[in-house]
Amino acid sequence: MFRSNKEKMLARIVFGIYLGLLTWLVLFKFATDFSALPHIRRINWIPFYYDQAVSTHLKEVLYNIVVFAPLGVYLHLFFEKRSIVRKCAAVLSVSLLFETIQFAFAIGVSDVTDLIGNTLGGALGILFCMGLKWVMPRRFVSLINGAGLVIEACGLGLMALLWAANG
Repeated sequence: MFRSNKEKMLARIVFGIYLGLLTWLVLFKFATDFSALPHIRRINWIPFYYDQAVSTHLKEVLYNIVVFAPLGVYLHLFFEKRSIVRKCAAVLSVSLLFETIQFAFAIGVSDVTDLIGNTLGGALGILFCMGLKWVMPRRFVSLINGAGLVIEACGLGLMALLWAANG
């Protein structure tokens, strides 16, 4: 899959930065001041149930799908020989870890809908990676790393702007 150790190392670096940004997004909601985090300890066990009818709920599910798709992509890159079910189980485990941390530290609502959306996003990322490899077998890792670097540069730029504005 990887054509060189350099390409594999770059993929690991991009994946590590992605995990850092994902953690900042999911757990800390892009906060630069931890005292500004909400102190909520609640679990929603009912899928797609919301206390009030708000149009942002669908957006939140779609955002969860989008932000967890790269996790599926990189899990497929690093564990290509593993079954799709095992890779999806890994995505579910990461999502469950985030939801558990949110509950334990009272920094958000733990929600089964998030588990569903996050796992679906990871599964779509796995399928995307498989399809890209089928279409572009020689260049797909380079494309994934390149896209990851561009997206992460934007994320790190956002982080720097937020810290500069609040710091």
